[in-house]
Amino acid sequence: QFSFQENGWGASLAERLVRKCDVVNRGLSGYNTRWAKLILPRLISKSTGAESTVAVTIFFGANDSALKDLNPKQHVPLEEYAANLKSMIQYLKSVDITEDRIILITPPPLQESAWEKECLAKGDKLNRRNATTGEYAQACVQVARDCGTDVLDLWTLMQKNQDFSSYLSDGLHLSTKGNTFLAAQLWSHLEKKLSALPWLLPYWRDVDHTNPEASLL
Repeated sequence: QFSFQENGWGASLAERLVRKCDVVNRGLSGYNTRWAKLILPRLISKSTGAESTVAVTIFFGANDSALKDLNPKQHVPLEEYAANLKSMIQYLKSVDITEDRIILITPPPLQESAWEKECLAKGDKLNRRNATTGEYAQACVQVARDCGTDVLDLWTLMQKNQDFSSYLSDGLHLSTKGNTFLAAQLWSHLEKKLSALPWLLPYWRDVDHTNPEASLL
């Protein structure tokens, strides 16, 4: 949901793809795969137009991996998380969006000390662990292998820089730097699919102003 905020990764992709294709944001703050699986048919259906869909990203795990005893509302067991991802992939295939157009994104790493401050400020205990989030990231990568989709392992890539805290605004959600990092990594997966797309409608200098119909219709 936050990807279309100023400097968000979705907004960055939309800007890069202006006049080539639309970037549609269907992210929902706080949701997990259990809920997303149920509403996916409402978000993408056969009538959406699979033939004009170039790519679909599925980005879950940060909420699913919340600790069950401290955050039972968002928590989804690891095995169910993997099954839900597979279910969403199967649904997309049923509406003719093939696996080569699906990109799974793992949750980012959790910076525990920063997120603990956020939890304590609300009177809660630390309700997530980075090691647990990593298990969900590994499951996401495995689902992609099993189902033949692409995957962006954000959890691993962000931790290649040992101090990954700058990628996160509060230990959990992406900062401006984290959004920029995700946009760049995702573009490397999308570039082959999208860089060759033609511009929609001619550049204004190429329009015949004496007969615009000839250029625009």
